[in-house]
Amino acid sequence: MREFDLIVFDWDGTLADSIGRIVDAMEHAAVAGGLQPCATSAIKGIIGLELSQAISQLHPMLDDQALHAFRQRYADRYMAMDAEPSPLFPGVAHGLQQFREQGYQLAVATGKARRGLDRVLRAHGLETFFDITRAADETESKPAPRMLREILEHCGVEPARAVMVGDSAFDIQMAHNAGVASVAVGYGAIELGILRQYEPTHAIEAFQALEPWLAGRR
Repeated sequence: MREFDLIVFDWDGTLADSIGRIVDAMEHAAVAGGLQPCATSAIKGIIGLELSQAISQLHPMLDDQALHAFRQRYADRYMAMDAEPSPLFPGVAHGLQQFREQGYQLAVATGKARRGLDRVLRAHGLETFFDITRAADETESKPAPRMLREILEHCGVEPARAVMVGDSAFDIQMAHNAGVASVAVGYGAIELGILRQYEPTHAIEAFQALEPWLAGRR
């Protein structure tokens, strides 16, 4: 008997190779607004949060009006680059299909907004592939557990039977907060040496390593 019934994936930096575009859009939005852009490492460190929350962490001096303008500059830049959607990481398309054929329920829990998530799901032909997807603007942002709990309730799965796969500290913290196992991936925004400090259940350097680990947990 396998240990998990449900696999929940982050999107940016876990399924899709989009980190470079996020960093570029954040830098562009800062410069276009007359602000000093933050270091790349700082920008990578907020990926996974709801966008307004992420911007506020990077630029805490912004008032509501300036924050809204920054968010719009970011969105315009990102959507221009995303006319051709960020590619999936190697092994993701095959791996997701393999998990589906093995009978797992699959979900996405992301810091993206619903409109952005729906756009990339359509672009990759995955609109109806997942059992449920949750976006940050329709629930509580990571690392709060609400997003995962809504997914668990929808799928009828107990926390002990689910695993969260992500590339940020927020993914691992959310999993801990929801009582769910976690797998940290080291090919996204944050290197594994940092992610291991948050005590994920497991850590992998390539998406293809996820299936053998799950198989070994039977």
